[in-house]
This record gives sequence, structure tokens and C-alpha cells, in this order.
Amino acid sequence: MTEQICVGAIAGSYGVRGEVRLKSFCAIPEDIETYSPLSNEDGTQSYTLVLVRAIKNGFTARVGGVETKEQADALKGLRLFAPRDRLPSLPDDEYYHTDLMGLEVYDTGGTLLGTVKTVQNHGASDLLEITVPGHSSTILLPFTLAAVPTVDLASGRIIADPPEGLF
Repeated sequence: MTEQICVGAIAGSYGVRGEVRLKSFCAIPEDIETYSPLSNEDGTQSYTLVLVRAIKNGFTARVGGVETKEQADALKGLRLFAPRDRLPSLPDDEYYHTDLMGLEVYDTGGTLLGTVKTVQNHGASDLLEITVPGHSSTILLPFTLAAVPTVDLASGRIIADPPEGLF
């Protein structure tokens, strides 16, 4: 089975005619419509999607078969997935978040710093949330060329040059 990539999520209903508020995780947000039909995480349900208009932090959209506010409310929190082979291939310096999660992070001297738990973005740029062995808390590493000069997907590792004092 083709790997699934999370391309968006339904944030709730919009209005009373069954439209939903849609968050797109695509680099070009409106491209999410071109990947329709989308599925839930385990691929057991399929959703056709038509964007209606842009709103703050996303879009309003129609989902096939959803006609009422109650049906739209029931989809709140649904993460939408597309098969990787339907998505564009990326330039060498861009990555799907799912490809980074689970990679081991080493410093420039070869010492294991931890493992990528999640990729977050709070507005400025992406941050790698790193789980550090022997620590209960995580560390947020800026995902910049300066702090992360090498991402080697083939060997499953990242080489990081974190800011002084981060680790």
C-alpha cells in the first residue's frame, strides 16, 4: 500500500449548510483540492473535497455527502490523507514532515542528541521537536540550514549544529 501523507484537517463546521472549516498543510494551501479524494488515517473512508472560499487560517469547503451542520460538526478534528504518489516530488532541500519524524539527530561530532518526535510551526519557521535520551522533556531545534545542515533520509539521520546551550 502507498504511504499516506497528512495534507489537512477539518477544524469544524462553517455555517448551517454542511460546509466545513478546512486547514491545509500543503505548501500551496489551495492544492489540497487537487489531491481529492482524501482519506482518513487508516484509509477506510474516502472524502471528496471542493474548496468554497478562503477564510482566516484556511478555507471553507464542501465534503461529499455532508449536507448538514451536524454532519460537518461530526468531522471536526478529522485528519485528511493523500497517497504520497499523488503528491508532488520535492526539491532536495524540502521534506514532508512525516519523513523527518523518527530520524535520529546527531551533532557535528557524531554524538546522538535524540530523535525527531514531531515537526512544529508556530509562525516563524519549522521546529524539530527532539526527544532526548534520559530526559522527560523535549527540545525544539530550529529547522534552519544553520542549525540542521544535513538531512540524510536514506540513512535515517540528521546532522545538527544546534545553537550554543540548546542541548
